[in-house]
Amino acid sequence: MRRRATLLLLGALLLGTAASPPPPKPGLPALQRPMADLPRVATWPIGRFADWVAITPDAVWVAGKEPESVHRIDPATNADTATIALPGDACAGLAAGFGSLWVPLCKDGASSVLRIDQASGALLATVPMGPPAEGGIAVGSAAVWFTSGGDTLIGLDPKTNAPRHKVTIASGSQVPVVDRDTVWVTSLDHDIVTAVDARTGHVLGTVPTGPRPRFLTAGAGAIWTLNQGDGTVTRIDALTRKVVATIPLGVPGNGGDIAYGDGLVWVTSLGVPLTAVDVRTNKPLVQWTGPGGDSLRFGHGAIWLTDLRRGGVDRIDPAAARVGPKE
Repeated sequence: MRRRATLLLLGALLLGTAASPPPPKPGLPALQRPMADLPRVATWPIGRFADWVAITPDAVWVAGKEPESVHRIDPATNADTATIALPGDACAGLAAGFGSLWVPLCKDGASSVLRIDQASGALLATVPMGPPAEGGIAVGSAAVWFTSGGDTLIGLDPKTNAPRHKVTIASGSQVPVVDRDTVWVTSLDHDIVTAVDARTGHVLGTVPTGPRPRFLTAGAGAIWTLNQGDGTVTRIDALTRKVVATIPLGVPGNGGDIAYGDGLVWVTSLGVPLTAVDVRTNKPLVQWTGPGGDSLRFGHGAIWLTDLRRGGVDRIDPAAARVGPKE
């Protein structure tokens, strides 16, 4: 009886599994095109993994892992012109300013910020950062900005490599972006962004977002957060600090990135490497699905999109990437 009952139960479970519908695909199926159909201007190998991109007037910088390094790509020639070895993992973004590349580094359970000379690749300074986290770093308003301990915003003075500002903010804060004289920082714990006056270090206020915002960008007079909890994007008016729109994209989950360029907001996530959102209508135009994606930046008239798992970076023409499915 016990054997027969077990077989009947197993059969019922198998039947139920066979009858269950497949899980829904991520994203917005009506707007999707295969990533394989999107042409690349150029592609570069970086390492076993590739993550984080920074743009400067004459270069594009891409971080890699295994080996731990940063590559310099010349956008005028599409040549990989330099590789800078790192003593650990570039774990929280890249930023460029004051003639330097700023690289958050994780090693042996601790993190720091490396200041690297853009021209020579020489290490200029190492600044303690705090506990490791998948955060970010930003340059603007005469300082370098990053979070420490998830509840403190550091404004580093590039003249001294010492903190000019230490601002207490909400817990779970990890990624800053600078827009004019305001630093905006997302908080995963509280579903908000905090606005900080970059000149004084005073907190100006907080704005609610979708669930678990991490990465964000500035453009078109707005701050845009990618909300990992539900795969939406929140648009915030940068002057009034009011939410203008919540845009469903269907790309929840860890990782991903967001950037502004060419009149569009660009979002990447694993499985949906690239989504284009029209800032005039707050509506997505197209989603490119398939392998690839995880971090991106816009510069030199192009989208620079990493493929984390393939370990490379692609240069993509935005004119090609904004074309949606055929009717």
